[in-house]
Amino acid sequence: MTEATTQEALRIDKEKSANVRVWDPLVRTFHWGLVAAFAVAWLSAEELDTVHEIAGYVVAGLVAFRLVWGLVGSRYARFAQFLRSPGATLSYLRDMVQGKERRYLGHNPAGAAMIVALLVTLSGTAFTGWLLEEPDRVAMLPSVPVIVAPAWADNDRDDHEYGQRGEVDGLLKEVHEALASLMLLLVALHVGGVVLASFRHHENLARAMVTGGKRAPGPGDIA
Repeated sequence: MTEATTQEALRIDKEKSANVRVWDPLVRTFHWGLVAAFAVAWLSAEELDTVHEIAGYVVAGLVAFRLVWGLVGSRYARFAQFLRSPGATLSYLRDMVQGKERRYLGHNPAGAAMIVALLVTLSGTAFTGWLLEEPDRVAMLPSVPVIVAPAWADNDRDDHEYGQRGEVDGLLKEVHEALASLMLLLVALHVGGVVLASFRHHENLARAMVTGGKRAPGPGDIA
C-alpha cells in the first residue's frame, strides 16, 4: 500500500469517526416515503383513480405522523429545535445571498420554513382530494347563505342546489390541482436548496437523509 493510499484511508476513517447521527430512522423513512407517495399520486392523477386515492391517503398519514413526531420525536426531528422566527429566517436568507450563511447540523432556518410550507400544502392537497372523493363530504364545509325565492318550485330549488354543488366541486378541483402544482414548485425549490447547501458546506445532504449521519459540527457551526 502506497503512502498516498494510506493517507486517503486514514482520511476516510477520520471522516467516518467524525460523523454524528442526526436523522433518526423514522424521519428518514418519512422523508423518502413521502417522496414516493407524492410521485405516485402525481403520476396517477386523471389516469388511475384508485392508485391516486391510495397514494393520497398515504401522504395524509405520513403528514399526520410527521406532525406528531415533530412534537415527541428525536432532537433534530422536533419543531422546537429547528423552527425560527420570520426575522431569523430572512436574516439567514440574506446571508445565503451573500454566501456567508452558517452551517446547521439539523435543519437551517430556510429549510425549516420549507418544511412548514410543504406540510401545509400537502395537508391542503390531501384534504381537498378527500373532499372530492365523495360528493357528500362537501356538505361538511361551511355553507354559504343563499337567498331562495319562495315562489320557486321544489324541482327548481333542487336544480339550483345541484348547480351550486357542481360549482363547489369545480372550485375544489381547481384548488386541489393548484395545490398539487404548488407542491411541484416547492419541491423544486427544496431540491435546489439542498444542492446549494451541499455545495456550500461540502457535504452530501441527500446521502445524510439515507444514512442519518452528518459531519460533526465545527467552529462556527450551529448544532
